[in-house]
Amino acid sequence: MMQPKNRVIMISGANRGIGWATTLNLYEKGYSLSLGARNEGQLRKVTADLDPNRIMTHSYDAVDSGSGKAWVASTADHFGRIDGLVNNAGMGGSVNLEDDDDDAFREIFEVNAMGPMRMIRFALPYLRAAGNGRIVNVASLSGKRVINDGTGYAMSKFALMAVSHAARRAAWDDGVRVTAVCPGWVNTDLAANAGQLPREEMIQAEDLAELVATAIALPNNAHVAELLISCSLGESY
Repeated sequence: MMQPKNRVIMISGANRGIGWATTLNLYEKGYSLSLGARNEGQLRKVTADLDPNRIMTHSYDAVDSGSGKAWVASTADHFGRIDGLVNNAGMGGSVNLEDDDDDAFREIFEVNAMGPMRMIRFALPYLRAAGNGRIVNVASLSGKRVINDGTGYAMSKFALMAVSHAARRAAWDDGVRVTAVCPGWVNTDLAANAGQLPREEMIQAEDLAELVATAIALPNNAHVAELLISCSLGESY
């Protein structure tokens, strides 16, 4: 396992849910972190007690290409390097195949697929330079199979899986490793539509964060391309 000292990890959607759990996990392990979210003010509040020498915050909107580019540049300028990128920012949605709502399809695709793709493109030169750069894309089991009417969400997560494998192929020889983490129901705000499944039976964000941390820490010769995590037999791939 690689040591976290002097390694800099970027995390999008870092102010709550999986992003915040990942932030705390990696911070406790000793990483330096660049955190992005649409509400940078909230990010500053929740990170107020963390070491400012190891934390920076930046506004990031997945649909705004300029904000992602500026965030990467600011991170490199602040820390002098970028060793990892966790594409966690995303959105849910229930738009279905027969819904006449192209705008809804475009929005969810823009946030869940195009946003991470742009962040990878902006960060890749720095990850290549690190020699052991890491990208973790928080996808979903909905990017592996379709079992409900959330066609737009599934489309976006299937696309994110394609982005993940394209990035693996593009930068493998430079030591960049890409892992698509594909959970089922996670106990976050997005789980509001989970029906009757009790929150305590869902995947807990802290446990998912530990898996993200493991993917980041694995050496170049022990790579996990896809990590499927479920909380019930029925939702398994």
